[in-house]
Amino acid sequence: MSTVAETGLWRLDAARSAIAVSHVTMWGMVTVKGTFNGVSGEGEVRPDGTVRGVVTLDASSLDTQHKKRDEHLRSADFFDVEHHPTLVFEVRDAVFGQNDVVEVRGQLTVRGVRRPQTVIVKVAESSADAITLATEFTVDRDQFGMSWNRLGMMRGLTTVTSTLRLTRRPA
Repeated sequence: MSTVAETGLWRLDAARSAIAVSHVTMWGMVTVKGTFNGVSGEGEVRPDGTVRGVVTLDASSLDTQHKKRDEHLRSADFFDVEHHPTLVFEVRDAVFGQNDVVEVRGQLTVRGVRRPQTVIVKVAESSADAITLATEFTVDRDQFGMSWNRLGMMRGLTTVTSTLRLTRRPA
């Protein structure tokens, strides 16, 4: 794990990173899946071992392969991209554990609503100059003001799956 915890500045490689969401809808009969095509981020491992970072998603870049649904997801019923163009996860702390597992604590901001979020991340690959992190976690969209639910079609949690590739920035 020493490579993972090395100090330095890191930049998200958007071309080699992926963030996807899935949500069961239509009373449990259909799973809607989508990917965010606009993603950026950076991080820092400080000499004292603390970690900070941020991952930003362009809310309008969510693509579910269905134009009308994507437009609805961008509307005030869901992401309200006119007023809240980004989704942001701010890393506040990371605890490096055994077996390449990291507990990451931070703040998730969606639609201007900030909530604490802890995710368990697996270090999929690491070297002195690059690291790939993978995670899957759930989010309760109601906590972020996305309560649109015509005829009770949308229940439960949204699953977020991500693979993030970060490369070391020159000092």
